[in-house]
This record gives sequence, C-alpha cells and structure tokens, in this order.
Amino acid sequence: MKTRFVLINTSHAGNVGAAARAMKTMGFDDLVLVAPRWANVLRREETIQRASGALDVLANARIVATLDEALDGISHLCATAMTPRDFGPPAAAPRQHFEMLLKGELSALDGKALEAENSQISDQDGDRPAAPSGVAFLFGSERFGMANEDVYRCHVALSIPTNPGFGSLNLGAAIQVIAYEWRQALGGFAVQSATPPRAQADAAQVAGMLAHWEQALAAIGFLDPAAPKKLMPRLNQLFNRAQLAPEEIHILRGVAKAMIEAAEAKR
Repeated sequence: MKTRFVLINTSHAGNVGAAARAMKTMGFDDLVLVAPRWANVLRREETIQRASGALDVLANARIVATLDEALDGISHLCATAMTPRDFGPPAAAPRQHFEMLLKGELSALDGKALEAENSQISDQDGDRPAAPSGVAFLFGSERFGMANEDVYRCHVALSIPTNPGFGSLNLGAAIQVIAYEWRQALGGFAVQSATPPRAQADAAQVAGMLAHWEQALAAIGFLDPAAPKKLMPRLNQLFNRAQLAPEEIHILRGVAKAMIEAAEAKR
C-alpha cells in the first residue's frame, strides 16, 4: 500500500534526517516536506548526519508549498496531534486504528477529509469499505504541532500511548513509532539472527564423549564399573537435552582427559 510521511513546517533540519532514518528502518521512502523552514533542508549537513545513511530517502524526498500538493494520490489521512481539539476526527491508538483500517472495519468517511470524499470503494459484498489506496501520516511543526485546519481534514488523530505524566515525544521518535506500528500492521519483517545457525553434534560424537566420561568418572572413583546403576543413561539424557555443539563435545572430552590424567598422577 502506498505510504507517505508528510512533515509540515518542520523547523529543525536534524529532524528531517531523523525522519528519513526512521522511515528507512521500516522500509518506507516516500517523504514530503510542506514549507519547511529551510529551502535547502535536504542538503544541510545536520540533515545528512541525522539521516545516518538513509540518503536514498532524502534523495527521493520532495518539498512542496502546500499540503494539497503533498496529498496527491492519498485516500486516507492520519493526523498525529497530541493536543485534543473541540472539533475534529476521532482519536485512536496507532495499533488499534491500523488493524481496523486493514481489515476494512472502519466506518465510511464522514466527509471531513477533503482529499478522500470519493475515494472509498466498497468491497464485493458492499457491506464494508475497502482498504484505502494510499495512507499519509501528517506531522506538524516541532513548536506548534498541526494546525487545526490540517487536523480537521484527516480521518483520524493518531495518539501514541505514552506516560500520562510526560507524553512529549521528539518528532523523529514519533515518526519511528508510527512507522514501526504501520510496518507491523502490514506484516512486519522477520527477525534477523545476530549469530549463525548453531550446529549440533551427531549421535556418534555424543556416544564417544560419553564413553570418554565413563572412563574418567571411573578413574576418579565417582563411578563404580561393577555397579554403574543409571548414572550413564542419565548423563546421556542430560547431554541430549543440552543439544551439544561439536565444539562443546571437544571441551567435555578435554575435561574427561584432564580428569583421567589427574587420577593417574595421584597413583
């Protein structure tokens, strides 16, 4: 689904770079700036530094003069306004809203979103509106937030659940949260393992190590070969549960060797 992040009247160049970085980590690259403070904000040193490698997002970004220009091709508008309005769209947590949106469970548009009056297409049954063709997340100025008229045209005012006593979020942090929640709603990315797959010792290696340990335990007097009882079968089960790697087999055999050598040195 087409996804766009729209920054309105952004005043700090670093936040533009932080926005690009937040978007790229979640796989998004459509960034539009509406009348930012700096005309050259996409090329400023602070922007580039804060982007931390997301230069392709900055290269793809557009600067426009009005919000209307930023919303071309978008059918569902999400404001990110923390301050309650007397009149405006309903407030919702991102996760809750995204789930409903993608399941087509949202009610028909109420007419307050000017860009999407005729964009909703009913599903085959005609009972529920289909998912939108494009979603835009609107973020206001760092100092003043979103203007009322911009909030009013949106379908929802997303409210990130925060500490009731301190809900202030940096612009870059807010974009990261919204980008993450939206990516998760769309399916998310698989977690990449930080370590290579772990090899497991085969049965022959485990059996060889157990035989070595049986010899070592007998050498130090812990195991009576004449009455071994269930010691070795229990150790076998213990090591099977541990799912030993070949390197761990080598360590345990080294321990067994040292036990045997220590026992022989005392004789």
